[in-house]
Amino acid sequence: MNDSVTDTALSPAATRLHNPNSRGFASDNYSGVHPEVLAALAAANDGHQVAYGEDVYTQRLLEVMEGLFGAGIEIFPVFNGTGANVLSLQSLLPRWGAVVCASTAHINMDENGAPERIGGMKLLQVPTSDGKLTPELIDREAWGFGDEHRAQPLAVSITQTTELGTCYTAEEVKAIADHVHSKGMKLHMDGARLANAAAHLGIPVREFTRDAGVDILSFGGTKNGLVFGEVIVVMNPEAAPGLTYLRKMNMQLGSKMRFMSAQFIALLENDLWLRSAGHANAMATRLRSAVESIPGIAVTQSTESNGVFAILPAAAANKVREQFRFYDWDEARSEVRWMCSFDTTEADVDAFAAALRQELIAE
Repeated sequence: MNDSVTDTALSPAATRLHNPNSRGFASDNYSGVHPEVLAALAAANDGHQVAYGEDVYTQRLLEVMEGLFGAGIEIFPVFNGTGANVLSLQSLLPRWGAVVCASTAHINMDENGAPERIGGMKLLQVPTSDGKLTPELIDREAWGFGDEHRAQPLAVSITQTTELGTCYTAEEVKAIADHVHSKGMKLHMDGARLANAAAHLGIPVREFTRDAGVDILSFGGTKNGLVFGEVIVVMNPEAAPGLTYLRKMNMQLGSKMRFMSAQFIALLENDLWLRSAGHANAMATRLRSAVESIPGIAVTQSTESNGVFAILPAAAANKVREQFRFYDWDEARSEVRWMCSFDTTEADVDAFAAALRQELIAE
């Protein structure tokens, strides 16, 4: 199918180069922008506003986020998730500090060494079966305090939801935070898919973040219907000094910040973030239910967010990828990942499951 599509509804100045009916299950980054977010961008566009975060939209965003997390927080909108994670961890650590994380963590696997190359910190990775850390697993690397020959483990980073689609409960986060703080360490949460966790847990987001002891949070938006942008939310300002300067130094200070902030206001007000994430989660649950009965497919992880992980014969996977794009997760064991988005439809899921069934039966 030709991906170039003309549409008479488009502005004469606009050109559509893709097929808007094309869907895949590779990443929630593939989705477009939620119409309510686009409307918010348009509303923020007219006239002039003060640059570099002194605009009324960024001020309003702080009020909105205080409604979620309570008074006394600090917020720092940034361009992307890698920037949010690197800046957050930099703010927690001295130059000799190290971060304990799961081996599957995004900061370890998917950020091209940015935490170490740009942030100047050592990552101490711990293998996990489900992407989740525990106090016992953290202690595999949280040692050597005072040893000048070892990078000092002074922070822990956990991901909510994890890269394997699993979700920490509020009790699990609190147990980690209490353990980390008892050792004089600090806790960062990578919340690229925080909304999916909140939708899955069905509790206020504050219960498994600030109230549970998280010091600093990377609050994701791009995977949940934004054009671009994430927000660093500092829960404990005493634990994370210097972000005002680090953000500029690391090229994450947006001059027209109102457009990042306006998107998040639209996302967070009226619970659009939860509605969109809840829908994506529901589509993943539907997909899991549809494929579990197909011979040759073995689901490998709990489906607690918007991703399904499964073992699928490589030949069948490559054939189905001719219609629906998706990624290998662990090629050695033929494990793949299927991601759903805020705009994934039941028809999309059913068509994908039907293609998988047809190919595997044909084998």
